[in-house]
Amino acid sequence: MFTLVIGGAASGKSEYAEGHVLTLPGRRLYIATMEPWDGECRARISRHQAARAHRQFHTLECYRNLPGVTLEPGGNVLLECMGNLVANELYHPQGAGADRAIQGVEHLLTQCDHLTVVTNEVFSGGAAYEGDTLFYLKELARVNRHLARRADKVVELVCGLPNVLKGGGG
Repeated sequence: MFTLVIGGAASGKSEYAEGHVLTLPGRRLYIATMEPWDGECRARISRHQAARAHRQFHTLECYRNLPGVTLEPGGNVLLECMGNLVANELYHPQGAGADRAIQGVEHLLTQCDHLTVVTNEVFSGGAAYEGDTLFYLKELARVNRHLARRADKVVELVCGLPNVLKGGGG
């Protein structure tokens, strides 16, 4: 089973995704994609780790090359967040492009019982972008479209409220 959770900044998507995975039986693995570039990133990572420490998630830091990850068969995986992973694959010298992120999701789906992917909604901010930012947003939007087609369930979070776009149920 594959669930895609999408939403804007501070929409509640991470909290929803974690709550969703907590309802599933079996092991829980959290794949974190935020690379600790600076103090702000490290502080955010620390807050996230502390928030999920009591929820029995094992954490794997994976900034790039998701197809290279080998998991124990079965279990439930929460990948947070596709926006970071795509940026890492696009802009890190060892990155291999946005398609590597898609390949990674396909690879994870062969190894786990349930995959939940959190991603950012793009192009609803009303701002005009150009250059590398526009390229990144277009690539993330392309990845999101692919994942939404592939997913069994797609849930958009708006103001903390889930709107099921595909797959029924809450």
